[in-house]
Amino acid sequence: MPINKRVLLAKRPVGEPGDECFTIEEVEVGEPGDNEILIKVCWLSLDPYMRGRMNDTKSYVEPLQIGDVMTGESTGIVMQSNSNKWQVGDRIAAHLGWQSYIVVDGDDARLMKVDLNNGSLSAHLGVVGMPGRTAYFGLQEVGKPEAGETLVVAAASGAVGSAVGQIAKILGLRTVGIAGGAEKCRYVKEELQFDDCLDYKSGNLAEKLATACPDGIDIYFENVGGDVTRAVAPLLNTGARVPICGYISNYNDEDISKAETPFHILEKLETVPEHRFFVVYEWQDRYEEATIQLGEWVKDGRLKYRECFGEGLDNAPELFRGLLKGKNFGKQLVRIADKEA
Repeated sequence: MPINKRVLLAKRPVGEPGDECFTIEEVEVGEPGDNEILIKVCWLSLDPYMRGRMNDTKSYVEPLQIGDVMTGESTGIVMQSNSNKWQVGDRIAAHLGWQSYIVVDGDDARLMKVDLNNGSLSAHLGVVGMPGRTAYFGLQEVGKPEAGETLVVAAASGAVGSAVGQIAKILGLRTVGIAGGAEKCRYVKEELQFDDCLDYKSGNLAEKLATACPDGIDIYFENVGGDVTRAVAPLLNTGARVPICGYISNYNDEDISKAETPFHILEKLETVPEHRFFVVYEWQDRYEEATIQLGEWVKDGRLKYRECFGEGLDNAPELFRGLLKGKNFGKQLVRIADKEA
């Protein structure tokens, strides 16, 4: 049987998670039992929400415990199956953490079949996977867009933000992105065809937003928080909606309970916009609908995406730190297996 390499939470971070927060170990993979399958992982997704799971604080899910496999979704191939539900060779997505092989019950709710007609294995961790579905449901179900409205999305070159803006354009909205650096802004405006994209690193963001959004902002899709939210908030129109996906600027705070979050910023406004935090699992029964539609938009060229690759589980902690600092350009993935076969 193969050897499983996996990454465990070794210590709770204070601020940025250093190498001491992770332990990499190798263990033998057991034979699959009754109704179990063996998955060879090809790709691992790195996502900002993982940082919150490392803290010992209440959230929408239980925090990781010391010694747990780091949380995360991966895609791979079924190598052995004792389940009637799965065949050898099936492509599969599994929300079962940072590891190279997985033995799991075939009926586990954290498994999802991958249809390569909707996109590649790696794309099922990005544009047609969890980030794409987050954009799809967060924008439409929480943002409630209407043609002609103005949408602003933070982290516009990232996996979620880029999909949000492109879906908004498909739905007939004026779309303004916010990203870090001239190269990312050029990509968002020229390749993704947003109406505008503003570089928050170049200063005067509030003034630039006012110019880019002369009729105010109807939907602000929140991914960042902090100074970006403070610049957006005064421009929100009466009746505006703010889907809150995350606020990555605060994730490495030593005590996030003391941070000024988007909730604090929005609730200080004279007219408080409709806003709420959401998680994509709210629409788990509609995942297939979203993935098929996202895949169709990719095929017809209306939904473009970019992937950022790292190599091997040994490098996952450093790649994760880079993600939290915005060093990635597009969806951050880690290649675990050399071949998808």
